[in-house]
Amino acid sequence: MTERAVLLQEIETLPTACVGEVIDFVAWIKQRKLLQIPETMLLSEAALSKDWDTPEEDKAWANL
Repeated sequence: MTERAVLLQEIETLPTACVGEVIDFVAWIKQRKLLQIPETMLLSEAALSKDWDTPEEDKAWANL
């Protein structure tokens, strides 16, 4: 059985009064993951700027 199937099975047997907490927890996990993406992009910006911030790159992207 996959982890997703186990999770769905657990949700099906969860008391109705607890469903709201599960929804809040899932939303929190999703938000936390979304916030991690920009941080990673910001951390890589300095390293990538060496290749991106060049006259050749400016010329290549000038028509967009």
